Amino acid sequence: MNESRKYCRSLHAQISLGTTSDDRFMPNGYIKAFAEMDELVLTEKLDGQNNCFNKYGVFARSHTAVSAHPWDKPLRERWELIKNDLNDLEIFGENMYGIHSIAYKNLESYFYVFAVRNGDTWLGWEEVKFYAKLLDFPTVPEIDLKSKLKDFCTKNVSENKSLALWLEDNLGMTWQESVNTEGLLGGFDPETGKASSEGFVIRNSKAFQTNEGEISVAENEFNNLFKLVRAAHVKTDVHWTKTWKPATLISYSKYRWETYEYLKMKK
Repeated sequence: MNESRKYCRSLHAQISLGTTSDDRFMPNGYIKAFAEMDELVLTEKLDGQNNCFNKYGVFARSHTAVSAHPWDKPLRERWELIKNDLNDLEIFGENMYGIHSIAYKNLESYFYVFAVRNGDTWLGWEEVKFYAKLLDFPTVPEIDLKSKLKDFCTKNVSENKSLALWLEDNLGMTWQESVNTEGLLGGFDPETGKASSEGFVIRNSKAFQTNEGEISVAENEFNNLFKLVRAAHVKTDVHWTKTWKPATLISYSKYRWETYEYLKMKK
């Protein structure tokens, strides 16, 4: 497989808190560019592993070889059932089977779709939801927007403040307060039981190429989406692979992971 086909790099908003020395931030002027987009999508960033389904197999961050991690086993079993339906589509999502630093009480699936690529094009959000539903996967939780980012961009307000105010208007609280709630899937710290969520992703609702040149980022970095991550996330997520435990679904009936049940549904 071609390593360049892996999921491209998503940059942090300048007000994001959970970053390391390897992370990169969006450049100045990015909020103005996003405010000029016709429609944005705000989704909850789930604490899982980035995985991809395509016709060749199931891949983690690297696309040089199919994934063989033990926490990818349910996804590999599911791939056997859908591989002939994928054609040239690549389905990207959060693998939730292995618990990282956040556990979830309301998981309906081990895989939540957040992007679909066809060739060099990342499909629009409505198409992402269409293909996710077609393959019987949920998408990552979407937060309904009641206001537009451009309405918060004024001459006397910095772009970081504009973003923070827009998020607060749509979340009903500051985004820093929001990541200390359980989010839309019942997130909590498995060690303390304290409510927790990872952060948010903001993307252009329309289809786009990875880097269309409208914002000054590297060739392999997105300029149509960015993320915000909670402050404590990096500290608690470093060694999850050494002590990982499987997540529990609230129901196997809605998203049929067992081969027998899935095949019955297809008849």
